[in-house]
Amino acid sequence: MLKVKIVGAGGYGGVGASEILSRHPEAELVSLIDLVDTGKRISDLYPHLEGICDLVITHPDDDDTDADVVFFATPDRVGMKMASRYIDAGYKIVDYSGDFRFDTAEAYAEYASRINLDQEHLAPELLGKSAYGIAEMHREEIGAAKIVGNPGCFAVSALLGAAPVVKAGLVEPDTLVFDAKTGVSGAGKKPHALFHYPHRYDEMNAYKVCTHQHVMEVERELGLLSGNDVPVTFNTQVIPVVRGIMTSIFAKVSSGVSYDDLLAAYNDTYADEPFVTVIGEKGTAGNRHVRGTNRCVIWVNFDRRTNTMVVMSHIDNLMKGQAGSAVQNMNILFGIEETAGLKTPGMYP
Repeated sequence: MLKVKIVGAGGYGGVGASEILSRHPEAELVSLIDLVDTGKRISDLYPHLEGICDLVITHPDDDDTDADVVFFATPDRVGMKMASRYIDAGYKIVDYSGDFRFDTAEAYAEYASRINLDQEHLAPELLGKSAYGIAEMHREEIGAAKIVGNPGCFAVSALLGAAPVVKAGLVEPDTLVFDAKTGVSGAGKKPHALFHYPHRYDEMNAYKVCTHQHVMEVERELGLLSGNDVPVTFNTQVIPVVRGIMTSIFAKVSSGVSYDDLLAAYNDTYADEPFVTVIGEKGTAGNRHVRGTNRCVIWVNFDRRTNTMVVMSHIDNLMKGQAGSAVQNMNILFGIEETAGLKTPGMYP
């Protein structure tokens, strides 16, 4: 059995990984690490895990458990401080933050400047050993890496939703607009006045207008696909649901391109992808298609009147946007069946 430890185990990303790993046929969760709630069982914090995962949370200084892989379900700049010791000990790493999403110190510095962090990367020598963790786009690189930088949740939805038509040259890249809505859990577990129930209920608002840090991942990856710089309009909003992301993607269609061309690009790209579902314009898609799953559901539409592609890309921000992708990446890192631990339906209603 593959042995896994989680740093930052008490947050939503940590408990999400614990849920998945508790049913994984080839992996065993051996250590939960955090700075808070040490000495408590994870099931004391999350009672739904009672009898399923009752591991005690330990402080980083007290953990001496051996493992094969470590998940950093931690904020930015935590993973980069600790990564070297694990790499030197023979571990592989999946990091949830932006610490290893970029392959140069300069790109990291630009990202860090957007969220007002120190721009110096503390382990630049490891950036060349990392891979960007959207499996559907970088499976080969992930399999050869020592570190996977899990993608930003918005970036997963946006990139899976736009990559096929950008790669095929079916849309005008400079017309791409991403309008993304997320549930409140994207802000994490730590209490905040803006996410207090009386404030959040029945409220929706945009934030980080034109400045969201995940746009860097989107523009880089689309640029690699197109062979040119692809600056995009990218905006995010919070809506009063717990979990889920819906990214509406708009772009002018290239001359002579039909709806059938658009749909074929998506179907061809994702034909063999176990976690991506493509729906045509006569179908429908919504948050319930993906909630609690590692799936991305892409609904492809075409406004013929304005010659505009309209695509809705749905994911669960805590699964495909976080813990689910982390486990999928772990499976690839170790040559395990990619869907292991992740073959679960969502919940309805």
